[in-house]
Amino acid sequence: MYISKLFLPILKDNPSEAKIKSHQLMLRVGMIKQSSAGIYSWLPLGFKVMKKIERIVREEQNSIGAQEILMPTIQSSEIWKESGRYEDYGEEMLRIKDRQNREMLYGPTNEELVTDIFRSSIKSYKSLPQLLYHIQWKFRDEIRPRFGIMRCREFFMKDAYSFDITDEDALFSYNKFFLSYLRTFKRLDLTAIPMAADTGPIGGNLSHEFIILAETGESKIFTDKRIFQLDFEGTNLEKKSLQDLRKKYEQFYSVTDEKFDKKEFENKVSDENRLKTKGIEVGHIFYFGDKYSKPMNASVDLPGGKKDYVKMGSYGIGVSRLVGAIIEAKYDEKNEIMKWPISVAPYDVGIIPMINKNDISALNKADKINAELKKENVEVIIDDTDENFSSKIKKMNLIGAPYQIIIGKKTDGDLIEFKEIGKETKKINLLEIVKIIKEQKAKN
Repeated sequence: MYISKLFLPILKDNPSEAKIKSHQLMLRVGMIKQSSAGIYSWLPLGFKVMKKIERIVREEQNSIGAQEILMPTIQSSEIWKESGRYEDYGEEMLRIKDRQNREMLYGPTNEELVTDIFRSSIKSYKSLPQLLYHIQWKFRDEIRPRFGIMRCREFFMKDAYSFDITDEDALFSYNKFFLSYLRTFKRLDLTAIPMAADTGPIGGNLSHEFIILAETGESKIFTDKRIFQLDFEGTNLEKKSLQDLRKKYEQFYSVTDEKFDKKEFENKVSDENRLKTKGIEVGHIFYFGDKYSKPMNASVDLPGGKKDYVKMGSYGIGVSRLVGAIIEAKYDEKNEIMKWPISVAPYDVGIIPMINKNDISALNKADKINAELKKENVEVIIDDTDENFSSKIKKMNLIGAPYQIIIGKKTDGDLIEFKEIGKETKKINLLEIVKIIKEQKAKN
């Protein structure tokens, strides 16, 4: 792809209305465009990154046996009245009426709708467990949308729902999602810490937020530094293995501000291990038992002719929010360098040929290298403009392809100027470049 052909409305400076790194970069490099307060159009560069994040999220949901469905954005108010949440949810819910004057709403979440789908289809305990998920747009009418896509009104989200017959089985499902979230964020090159959290309007008595550290985060967190040394390697989808994983993380004090207890924190965590900071929520899981199944009569037949309400959980990941979260974690604001993890980078390699009106030999070399890299499934963007070298480098640093190839007048033979973004340039051949990129991709 040539930059000249890419829809890439890059701005020279950060927009004045953008206050945090992710909002600044996404507007400046043309990843998004504001449509109205808290609502954005996703332009090619931003959409490309978001779709790659979506792919990873989907793969990790599938890996634990969750099945993908697609629920509509517009829901009937009736099922929300059944659950008792229609009036309780508050003004964040966008309530509308259709031409028959029926009360509808733009879904802020899907506990009611998925419960209605379940109860109409599943009648026997023999069909359990069921893990269902979808990736869909949501709308919450925030009082004060801010920080670009980090606190907006319309957002792209993965939400999953589990259905089980016993609390023990339901916690098994809960722990499967716990592991899948750790795996997901690792593939995005993020360290997300599970923290005990308030259940909020979703309800229930068990909940974990997955939070990455960031100065711009809205969540206050209190944790034991030793939790960052943990990993989930060796955990499988067996009940005991998953239980042990959660216990390993829960042995260390780690909570959001809603659950914070100063006395408990100081008793459980030594001075040198205490960490009080801010973070960004990138995922949230809940277990709420029969909170929705009971009022909505979602039950299954048991042996002996008995019935019981299914036990449920819900599990959310902000797919669009993760674009901003990665920027907050990875963008070097001082040097204006964005380095996307190769798993979600819009392009793997940015090629920068030195071009002038009378000599396009560097561009021809770039095309040949691109053709070879394309054979190896390496995505390339080429700066085919006649801007000066420093402008090209600055632009490519903002786009954030993890690797760069520079083709100057002196580029000749098999050796190519190659560098990992933000690091020193080295001269290596194309085979070595392919090997480096493939090795990095294999890790993700």
